[in-house]
Amino acid sequence: MNSGFRHVGAMLALLIVTHASSSHAQQWPTRTVKFVVPFGPGAGADIGARLLAERLQAKWGQPVVIENKPGGDGIIGIQAYLGANDDHVLMFGPSGGFTVHPFTYSKLNYNQADIIPIARVSITLLGVAVKKDAPYDTLKEFTEAARVAPGTFNSGLVQGITELTFWGYQHHEKLQITQVPYRDINQAPVDLGEGRIQVVMTALAIVQPMLSAGRIKLIAVTNKDRVKAAPQIPTAREQGFPSLEMEGMAGLFGIKSMSEQLKEKIAADVRDASADGSIASKLEATGQIVKIGGPKEFAASIAEQSANVAAVVKAIDLKPKN
Repeated sequence: MNSGFRHVGAMLALLIVTHASSSHAQQWPTRTVKFVVPFGPGAGADIGARLLAERLQAKWGQPVVIENKPGGDGIIGIQAYLGANDDHVLMFGPSGGFTVHPFTYSKLNYNQADIIPIARVSITLLGVAVKKDAPYDTLKEFTEAARVAPGTFNSGLVQGITELTFWGYQHHEKLQITQVPYRDINQAPVDLGEGRIQVVMTALAIVQPMLSAGRIKLIAVTNKDRVKAAPQIPTAREQGFPSLEMEGMAGLFGIKSMSEQLKEKIAADVRDASADGSIASKLEATGQIVKIGGPKEFAASIAEQSANVAAVVKAIDLKPKN
């Protein structure tokens, strides 16, 4: 009899908690929502965050503000959003900004398990570029040229998952390409056009000005499919270099205590806010495509990305910093 009462009591408690979570999700947000962006103003993630914030602010009836927290390989922004421990403080940024951290740092000041995916918003378009008059127009031709001249080619790479992917390609193809460190990756395409470096792998938005000026050319995109912005450029996989395949995903992340109902609500609101295509057209101009995904889909994509990162790290025997 006592066991039966305990069972009924447990069921009632679960119903109360479920109802409370559902009620909280329906009422949320009750005050200002903050998007922490781990980059400075003007970055792709910042532009996406501001476009989405404008639409969500109208939908939610509460202010949605952007707080830029650049620096520290994205860790400053991550710490700011996790440190707030507030379901009205979300992070808007790329998953590639943190999936590499456990492998590149021996000590982290945050627990990656506390970064909870809510909604994938966009996919960044990425490409491999060389000087316009370089004597190679394909990845195969570039790879062969680099292989016969070990140590003479220099690269400009975005820090994080992009550089890690390129390192994996170098290892697989047995290439010796020296990476030039950049405080501002926007300088890399300029140096490429001047012939100071031989290859750049970064977002298409970053290389677009030099592409438009006719100073550099694309020889591959690293996304899984050809991109609308450069439909004539084959993917790395199409050219026989799957080690260079990489897609950058950006979206919203919340804190661990958020209920499933709240995460699903926010994801649904993001989908609705993006439905008319105006955000998509504006993001395309910055080298991004809208690809909305809910919490489970986003989490699965990040898990796949993390597994790919782990495989590259193992292959190249990467040693963490500090």
